[in-house]
Amino acid sequence: MSSSPPPPPDAELLAHGELTVRGRVREASNAVLYCSVAYEGREAACVYKPVAGEQPLWDFPDGTLAQREVAAYEISEATGWSLVPPTVLRDGPYGEGMVQLWIEADPEARLLALTEDDEAGEGWKAVGPAQVAEDRTALLVHADTPDLRRLAVLDAVINNGDRKGGHLLPAPGGHLYGIDHGVTFHVDDKLRTLLWGWAGEELPAEAAGVLDALGRSLAPGEPLAARLAELLTDAEVAAVRARVEALRSTGRHPEPSGQWPAIPWPPV
Repeated sequence: MSSSPPPPPDAELLAHGELTVRGRVREASNAVLYCSVAYEGREAACVYKPVAGEQPLWDFPDGTLAQREVAAYEISEATGWSLVPPTVLRDGPYGEGMVQLWIEADPEARLLALTEDDEAGEGWKAVGPAQVAEDRTALLVHADTPDLRRLAVLDAVINNGDRKGGHLLPAPGGHLYGIDHGVTFHVDDKLRTLLWGWAGEELPAEAAGVLDALGRSLAPGEPLAARLAELLTDAEVAAVRARVEALRSTGRHPEPSGQWPAIPWPPV
């Protein structure tokens, strides 16, 4: 079951509010700071990822992860699905970085599971076998929901190289958000995800319509294309157009290429 997201806070709050660092998310590989942001009497919790705290990656240019996070938000908003929390690029206590609305996940929501059965049950899609002990495997499954399927389409468009289970945030009320989009928009196929349950299946009519509209929005000179050009290289923007066109052409969810590990590690 899906639902409409809550209205996002005014963009001015995230873009211009005063950031106060409250703590750090220790398990993250890059610097991720939990903050409050306040502006003209309004306040919200947010995440601040300074560019200075990004760890170098062998396959992505240094200092570009924050821009990729913002680009993922821009694409998400263009789809109308609002699957990425409001995200801006701005200056902060430790320099320029990404600032994103903090989402409290519903602890009762279940999107991933392991089953001893050979097939996924009703309401679930199979990902593949997972090693749960030295001599035992179980079937990893994810929920078969409209929002999760939309996120799988979005990940294919932005070429998400790191869709882990911990990056799925079902908010109270039912709306799903995806976070941590720093390793996206590579020109090579880098899609790594736990959401392979629809691989090879025909895209829903809704997704096909969204991709048609997205293709038009990505045409040179359109506002979305201009905004992405501020955040990504020309080659990366061209690759987004090519991925959208490929999805429109095949009309199907992508399948693992075999040239890159299909599942991120660790998966959660």
